[in-house]
Amino acid sequence: MKRYLLLVCLCTSVLANAQNRTAELRQELIDAFDMSEKYSLKICDQMPAEFYQFRATDSVMTFAEQWRHCVIFSINQIAGRTGVVNPLKERKLPKVMNKEQVMSEVKAMYAFIRKTVQELPEAKLYEKTGFTNGEIPMWRLIYAVENHIIHHRGQVIVYLRLKNIVPEGYVGW
Repeated sequence: MKRYLLLVCLCTSVLANAQNRTAELRQELIDAFDMSEKYSLKICDQMPAEFYQFRATDSVMTFAEQWRHCVIFSINQIAGRTGVVNPLKERKLPKVMNKEQVMSEVKAMYAFIRKTVQELPEAKLYEKTGFTNGEIPMWRLIYAVENHIIHHRGQVIVYLRLKNIVPEGYVGW
């Protein structure tokens, strides 16, 4: 009986520790996306509405298209790989978006990501998914989505500078 109780205590402890790690991971992801949203919206807000169709050269996306791409890519990657309902499945974003539309969709993207992180079953959070030349856990894919957002946010910061707008300082992680 002692061995059984010891085993039960050990299993309970291991389970509690795993649940704590998962809760910490979820909070870390949410914190990262909270800061990312704050900075992204700051950059979106700095660009005057009349320059949302500005592009640095003919071969690149406009300021608005950069953000539209981020929204579509981020939501499609997360929804498609996790199996959660894709909020863009039944509606298409307009090809040309104004400042209000972009800011609204960027907010909706971040809300979707946070909701997914909060509600995704623990097993799914750690499930492997294909990525480049191998597999990574789903939580790392979510960070990869953030990396993609950072990439395009860096591009639109250049657009601000090309319009002689000094970007507000980085808000941190």
